[in-house]
Amino acid sequence: MIMRKWILCVVALAVMAGGAGVLLRLKATQRLGEPGLKVSAVAGEAGRLQIELPARVLSYQSSNIPPTEVETRTLPQDTTLAKRLYRAPDGFQLLASAVLMGTDRTSIHKPEYCLTSQGWSIVSRASGSVRVERPRPYDLPIRRFTASIRGRDSSGRTVEWSGVYVFWFVSENKLTSSHWTRVGWITWELIRRGVLPRWAYVSCFATCPPGEEDATFGRLREFIEASVPEFQAVSGLGGGA
Repeated sequence: MIMRKWILCVVALAVMAGGAGVLLRLKATQRLGEPGLKVSAVAGEAGRLQIELPARVLSYQSSNIPPTEVETRTLPQDTTLAKRLYRAPDGFQLLASAVLMGTDRTSIHKPEYCLTSQGWSIVSRASGSVRVERPRPYDLPIRRFTASIRGRDSSGRTVEWSGVYVFWFVSENKLTSSHWTRVGWITWELIRRGVLPRWAYVSCFATCPPGEEDATFGRLREFIEASVPEFQAVSGLGGGA
């Protein structure tokens, strides 16, 4: 019995070592895929890209939001990040962001971290799609989180706010709203083609008083329908939920 356990242990270690060797060889020979977002080169900065989030969408005006110190310090250096705050004439605001990975897949993490790290509690999760008509009709797979947070207003009273967070992932030929599907496709493409897919993580977030979550999601949906053709290169071809 002791000899059998010892043999199994040796076999397990050999398999682990072999798997690690395969991963190292793949990493040494891998090619980085093309982005699924519209990007352009940053003038005067070799190798740097910028994501072309539109300055105006429907009746929304926007302003650029620079990366925070934490984002600059913690994200891999070849990460491309874009954030814009959009404001409608009636005062409604939403934050749109896009994170494009480079050779380091840790540029993109689980979406839950984006909310919980800022004090939000996720109340519900749902999957769905948004119909995008341009450049050809297709259903964009999205994931929706509804969250809540408590704070104090200017008079010191405790107030509660809701947040609606919508996101999806896009590569050069794939669309998904699932974090784990994205991770699986990374592994599959590395093994099958030796290509590291250059995934991007796109999100829209808006706050509202409790009870107005569905109306807020409706406005996010309308914004996504209009804005996605302006900055996303993939239009459903080869995509999946």
